[in-house]
Amino acid sequence: MNRKHALLMVLCCLIPLAAFAAISILRVPVNTVIYAAIVLACPAMHLLMMRGMANHAGEHPHHQSKTSQAMEGQEHTR
Repeated sequence: MNRKHALLMVLCCLIPLAAFAAISILRVPVNTVIYAAIVLACPAMHLLMMRGMANHAGEHPHHQSKTSQAMEGQEHTR
């Protein structure tokens, strides 16, 4: 297992524990923790999805636009 994966696993375990500690020890209202989680989840998921898309950008060369496919077809017929 590489370091990035291990760090991600530790963070995913510590974040819920921190939320539980904030609720039980610091007496933070539950709805405040839920709202904060929702607000932080949106940009976090956006960044993760964009990173995932960047890793797969060059894997599928057969996904071309119809215009580029038509142009390639014309080149082969000449």
